[in-house]
Amino acid sequence: MSDRASSPKKSPKSPSSGASEVVLHDAGHWAALAQDEQDEDTDSSLGKDAESSTASMTSSILNYRTIKGRTYHSERGNAEYWASNDAQQNEVMDIIHHFLVLTLDGKLHLAPLKDDIKSVLDVGTGTGIWAIDFADEHPQAEVIGTDISPIQPSWVPPNVKFDWSALFQEAYRSCKPGGWVESFEASPCLESDDDTVKEGSAMSEWGKFFIEGGKRLGRTFTILDDDLQKKGMEDAGFTDIQTRDFKLPIGSWPKDPKLQEIGSFAFAAMDQDLEGFVLYMASVVLGWSQDEVTVYCSQLRRELRSAKYHPYCRLRLVYGRKPE
Repeated sequence: MSDRASSPKKSPKSPSSGASEVVLHDAGHWAALAQDEQDEDTDSSLGKDAESSTASMTSSILNYRTIKGRTYHSERGNAEYWASNDAQQNEVMDIIHHFLVLTLDGKLHLAPLKDDIKSVLDVGTGTGIWAIDFADEHPQAEVIGTDISPIQPSWVPPNVKFDWSALFQEAYRSCKPGGWVESFEASPCLESDDDTVKEGSAMSEWGKFFIEGGKRLGRTFTILDDDLQKKGMEDAGFTDIQTRDFKLPIGSWPKDPKLQEIGSFAFAAMDQDLEGFVLYMASVVLGWSQDEVTVYCSQLRRELRSAKYHPYCRLRLVYGRKPE
């Protein structure tokens, strides 16, 4: 997966946490770009759809904030999170789960867990679909999922603050000797190896929302570039640390059938709810208006649906063992 999705040229490096402040084009740029591209080739690169269901619980933490018609987790615990938690975004999360499992050749994890595993904690469980699938495969195990928004069927979330060093230190403390911790993260940047994702395109600016917004929130989105997963595990004391890098195609452009399927689902996840991903960062953190967000997302959808672009994002899975 990590090599076959790439095109001949070397991928441009994503902005890192040490880079200068990123510059985002305004809505006028995207409106003009859309007008320029109206008569160009717009061969479709549409992906497949998937259905899912979600449920919620009744508690005080369900006092979600509403931002321009979309709901977000409450401010309880001051744990800011950038994605919506409503039904539309929850369906997207289940699509993401599906293509990540496809990326791992149908596996839910890569860490070499024992068959008789007893206790599992899924941090950032989302809709709970990974935890539910794992529990189905391991009926003897107690599986607990936690998240900042209680959109799972029955679990009550704690206030989770994602300080990366503290996260892995707490994971180390909570893990039994001989147990494993696995982290799967994505770069927010859309890249290409054949220069189809050019500077100034909507695709090239997607990651900048999260990198710049994260700086203003005091939260990093350059997890892969800064190698925070491996560093955090090493500092916490984990051993036998293994790292796997993947390229996740967005769209059905790869020639490989497996990557076409993965890319189709990745496209579906983005196309279904671009606003749910970017609205908080663009509107609340960076101060964009609803119209500006709409214009940008319209141009990004146009690019995603065009066969001219060959975008992917980088994924990294890291796992390590607590010594016995």
